[in-house]
Amino acid sequence: MIDGPVLNIALHLRRMAEAHPFRRAVVTPAGRDRAGRVAYAHLTFRQLDQESDRIAFGLEAIGIGRGTRTIVMVRPSLELFALTFAMFKAGAVPVMVDPGMGLRRMMACFAETRPEALIGIPPAHVLRLIQPGFFATVSTAVTVGRRWFWGGPTLQQLRSRPWSLFPLASTTPDEVAAILFTTGSTGPAKGVVYTHGIFDAQVRHIREHFQIQEGEIDLPTFPLFALFDPALGMTAVIPDMDPTRPAQVDPTKIIEAILDQGVTNMFASPALLKRVGGFAAAHEVRFPSLQRVVSAGAPVPPAEVEQFSGILTDSARIHTPYGATEAMPILSIDSEEILTETRPLTEQGFGICVGRPLEGITVEIIRIEDEPINRWSERLVLGDGEIGEITVRGDLVTAAYHERHVETALAKIADEDGFWHRMGDLGWRDKKGRIWFCGRKSHRVVTAEETLFTIPCEAIFNAHPGVARSALVGIGLMGEQQAVICVELSPEGRHMPRKALRAELLDLAATHAHTHLIQTVLFHKGFPVDIRHNSKIFREKLAVWAVARLGGHRPKYHADNEATAEEPSPPRTDNEASPEKLPLPGQETLSPFKKAVASPAEAEATPQNGREGPDEGMIPSKDAADIPEDLLSPKKYKMTLTEPGKNDGSDITE
Repeated sequence: MIDGPVLNIALHLRRMAEAHPFRRAVVTPAGRDRAGRVAYAHLTFRQLDQESDRIAFGLEAIGIGRGTRTIVMVRPSLELFALTFAMFKAGAVPVMVDPGMGLRRMMACFAETRPEALIGIPPAHVLRLIQPGFFATVSTAVTVGRRWFWGGPTLQQLRSRPWSLFPLASTTPDEVAAILFTTGSTGPAKGVVYTHGIFDAQVRHIREHFQIQEGEIDLPTFPLFALFDPALGMTAVIPDMDPTRPAQVDPTKIIEAILDQGVTNMFASPALLKRVGGFAAAHEVRFPSLQRVVSAGAPVPPAEVEQFSGILTDSARIHTPYGATEAMPILSIDSEEILTETRPLTEQGFGICVGRPLEGITVEIIRIEDEPINRWSERLVLGDGEIGEITVRGDLVTAAYHERHVETALAKIADEDGFWHRMGDLGWRDKKGRIWFCGRKSHRVVTAEETLFTIPCEAIFNAHPGVARSALVGIGLMGEQQAVICVELSPEGRHMPRKALRAELLDLAATHAHTHLIQTVLFHKGFPVDIRHNSKIFREKLAVWAVARLGGHRPKYHADNEATAEEPSPPRTDNEASPEKLPLPGQETLSPFKKAVASPAEAEATPQNGREGPDEGMIPSKDAADIPEDLLSPKKYKMTLTEPGKNDGSDITE
């Protein structure tokens, strides 16, 4: 970490400009010649540093300076890199939202931050003018590109002054550097407050864990991650693709960029990894320069890891780190361990192994609780093998959502010397210290008999050749839900008789202890997925669809239900805050451990695995031969090794 109480993340770029002035910092495709070859434009580290200096002076001159919340709506480009680092240098606060979440939701996110300025391409300004209610607080507007029928300066005008060294704003580690919005894939999108200290910690952890060396060449297919490259000393190659639709990417353009530029590192969502990997494998393309692939955003199926590994060199690795906008990355595992150790267990329904914590990051599994937890207690922590909520603490974990105090209270747990962040995901820890992801907490299905978890259950159905992917949803009231499996058919499955296929899937479910309660299968043409990575399944929307197909009660979730959210409206323009809606979602289905958290005396009297109603903390039952002995913990880890409906007494206990 940079020494001293003053910390500005832009200092990383200035240091690279001093150490390697003529090394390329950013490369972007700029058209094709007559032979069809791609022509590239670039900025060196010195050029990027000087360009951002000029823009920073221009921003400061029009009042965009330290603490100014500024909407940024600029496509991945040389201008985006220069502009973002100029804002960091000036101490301004970029506000960034995924445009793919839909215009009204995106505008509602912007309005929530009460922005003072907007910097964007012409369509962004058209939007500002036709929907003024969402931009009521914006007083300064800068156009990137040609200005049409509105006023205000252009980026070209801001950068027109001769270069001189811009004095970096004396920001502190705890000072707000940016507000980055979550996708809202499992509820309302929330603005995550990033500080200069958080960004600095991320740069350090990413460099150390993935052993990134200065001079590497990166192909970041997610724009936000591209902005880390100058700080890491990597050359960022901007891909020729629509970043909001990675599942529809043209694989030839990604392959072309890798081979043209000698890319050594690539970030790819699971959807992009599958598309490019499948094309490359089918056409016998190999990537000799690519030494590291990082895939995140949703669980990465082992089959896709295997497919892409086949087009890499023997020394190259695919890493599947785990994290979220609020804390990333916190866990990681690579392709060698996935393919040689964890894959068989994933396919048997144990969840997806997301690896071990990064150095200096602490991860614990706590009891499943839908209410805010005011204070951390060791009584919350579960033993190895028990499914609970994943929590994390460390220097890269963000502390709050912007102006969302209720959501912040729900996601953070105060500790004596800091706080823990609740990931909203469920998982368990094995004896080797690895975490196994079992799905979102809000997606668990609570029946009258037991609780079902999405990832373990879906793995059983995904093994069928007729299934491309599946999604578990619950119908009815919490505690008495009906478990339904939604199926997206594979090419082979589309040619199978539906009645026969449904019977085969139900027979498959009946042979596994953690799926034997599933007795309803619905076929869906194409699952709704998140726009950021095109990989996370919107199970909330699927549940609403399933209700319509089956009739009956609407599903009731533990968290905000995006599928039934009201269309956002322009915000209030006065200074009065809108009243919070209480009670919180899920308060009507209190966990029996809420009292344990609130009252230590009562906690001591509560059995460690005792719950009124369905058991929420057991790993799926399997034959003993299927479970490696080194995964089993001598602690209070209970895994029933019997077939459904039987009990041979061979439980694993202390």
